[in-house]
Amino acid sequence: MVLLHWCLLWLLFPLTSRTQKLPTRDEELFQMQIRDKAFFHDSSVIPDGAEISSYLFKDTPRRYFFMVEEDNTPLSVTVTPCDAPLEWKLSLQELPEEGSADGSGDPEPLDQQKQQVTDVKGTELFSYKGNDVEYFLSSSSPSGLYQLELLSTEKDTHFKVYATTTPESDQPYPELPYDPRVDVTSLGRTTVTLVWKPSPTASMLKQPIEYCVVINKEHNFKSLCAVETKMNADDTFMMAPKPGLDFNPFDFAHFGFPADNLGKDRSFLAKPSPKVGRHVYWRPKVDIQKICIGNKNIFTVSDLKPDTQYYFDVFMVNTNSNLSTAYVGTFAKTKEEAKQKAVELKDGRVTDVFVKRRGTKFLRFAPVSTHQKASFFVYSCLDTVQVQVKRDGKLLLSQNVEGIRHFQLRGKPKAKYLIRLRGNRKATSMLKILATTKPNKQAFPSLPEDTRIKAFDKLRTCSSVTVAWVGTQERRKFCIYKKEVDGNYSEDQKRREQNRCLGPDTRKKSEKVLCKYFHSPNRKKAVTTETIKDLQPGKSYLLDVYVVGHGGHSVKYQSKVVKTRKVC
Repeated sequence: MVLLHWCLLWLLFPLTSRTQKLPTRDEELFQMQIRDKAFFHDSSVIPDGAEISSYLFKDTPRRYFFMVEEDNTPLSVTVTPCDAPLEWKLSLQELPEEGSADGSGDPEPLDQQKQQVTDVKGTELFSYKGNDVEYFLSSSSPSGLYQLELLSTEKDTHFKVYATTTPESDQPYPELPYDPRVDVTSLGRTTVTLVWKPSPTASMLKQPIEYCVVINKEHNFKSLCAVETKMNADDTFMMAPKPGLDFNPFDFAHFGFPADNLGKDRSFLAKPSPKVGRHVYWRPKVDIQKICIGNKNIFTVSDLKPDTQYYFDVFMVNTNSNLSTAYVGTFAKTKEEAKQKAVELKDGRVTDVFVKRRGTKFLRFAPVSTHQKASFFVYSCLDTVQVQVKRDGKLLLSQNVEGIRHFQLRGKPKAKYLIRLRGNRKATSMLKILATTKPNKQAFPSLPEDTRIKAFDKLRTCSSVTVAWVGTQERRKFCIYKKEVDGNYSEDQKRREQNRCLGPDTRKKSEKVLCKYFHSPNRKKAVTTETIKDLQPGKSYLLDVYVVGHGGHSVKYQSKVVKTRKVC
């Protein structure tokens, strides 16, 4: 343990010798790290193969360090925001030279040594901004000292970091199945039944997995850490660390707190709690529920309120490592308690609609004023849905809708419209519907008739593909994203995994290729091309193009699977 403390001090306060070693995946040292997790919680060293939890003050960056001892070493770093979005970057630092700056051979003063660590910029390897669980992965990293710098610009927040030089053998996070969605199979007034595909980590790798279901009325969560932070907000939200106990003196000196004032009250924190020396932020009680159900992959949520929208998330937890992975959450609205069969549509407002498998849903639109035309925008998020529209009992249209469709009907004074939606036989259907009598109201950007992405086979190389798609006559923003998939990726798999209503904001930053504005007054010439570079030879990629409207709503083109050449 004495050796370990000297290793950490060398990291935080660079000493004159470069022969001391930082904690890496030496097994004997690793076991020592794991037994003393509290020591790492209070330090700026990331242990190899163990997750750490820590705290950030708003607008105050914090740095962590990780040592890779040998060249060509695999490296994986995962950062999990627990509440607020984070800005973080990973860089490779240059180690300080031996001896003092004046050549005397005497150690430099402590303040100068600290300055050496914090001033070196190093080579930036990766950066990210947002609240997704994001990671850096390299199969071959050079030896050296790696620095992870984190910043929260919104508020004080918690976060977690996991780093390892053995990502292949560790596999600490449970693996998602090929279809990571949570499906709603049954919907009642007070109950919702959820089902999801089991994790391969449990079925194939035989590792102990526990599923936890989270229910709330606000939004879906991207990590279990975010859920637990929200749940702990009941009485003492974001309890600020106590100086001298939760952080070491170097941390507070770095944050701008003098070491001789550690433990004293800080005036910028809010209302004090009964505990002396602690300050807390106060928030209203949070309406959120977490239920862990073992290894079952079907669960019925009960005691819900009728006619209320809920958001459901499922997390799988590796009970050995206590690390978790999130499924793609869903949302559903419980049935009305009253006998009213139709959902009222508000003029000009987008409504989320759920239709259970082989089920039927009725919507009612009753404009309050005289109108010449009534427009209906129907956006089917997953599969084909049958849509019928009646006006005052007379059938006006009956069509199957996949993707987005716009129907415009002639209006009548005091007319009432009844929309009937019928789900398909495969799974629960999700839709977004807008009904309006205002001719210029358009929630979703219009798409061309042909929404395919075309790939040019002759322009394929080992590292790039060239694609084209039909644009619009109006100036719109187009964003293209790529995702590497298995070589046997089928059209059925593509259809199962895609929710067309999920926009670019749900994609990982690393999957983004570019965004650009494009239009052409001539419909026949409204075609744009793009070459996607920096791809791997012989690999398959799933390409998605989104068109973003003025209101922020986006519509996705048909996904396209492309493959680079193996040999060039």
